[in-house]
Amino acid sequence: MTHPDVIAAEPKMQRGVEAMERDFAAIRTGRASTALVERITVDYYGTQTPLNQIAGISTPDAHLIVIQPWDRSVLSAIERAILKSDIGLMPNVDGTVVRLNVPPLTEERRREMVKQVRRRAEDARVEVRGHRREAADHLKHALREGSISEDEERRELDSLQRLTDRFVDAIDARAEQKEAEVMEV
Repeated sequence: MTHPDVIAAEPKMQRGVEAMERDFAAIRTGRASTALVERITVDYYGTQTPLNQIAGISTPDAHLIVIQPWDRSVLSAIERAILKSDIGLMPNVDGTVVRLNVPPLTEERRREMVKQVRRRAEDARVEVRGHRREAADHLKHALREGSISEDEERRELDSLQRLTDRFVDAIDARAEQKEAEVMEV
């Protein structure tokens, strides 16, 4: 029987990996992707609102993102939010839509992006290991209290390590995949 603390660690680790995935989606590759702008928040009548909740976002081709707000009065706010964000794209407003041309990345910019991917992957690994440490501390505490035996604790720690290794391997694989995407010309 698996200890409740080991069971509780898995969804926490999974959330850490999912957060990294969302962050990876916002990292620019050479191709246009709606994920680049979906999470940008726009001042919509005094409320910070994600762009995908106030506009339709599409990618008609590999180097263009088109943002069509449902309320035209918010066009300038969208433009300001894009300029303020760190995506490095210049908005082109034509009265009804905002166009973002996604130029191919320079070699130097690609290397910066790879560093960003590696940093984010390391943050995710640290988070997963933190959840492992937390669960291991609970197991050690349970051993001190006498609610589990030493053999049980050892079995649970091994199980926890296998779980951690699985998530770290998934993080490494996804980071490698994202690096390849970024470096692809």
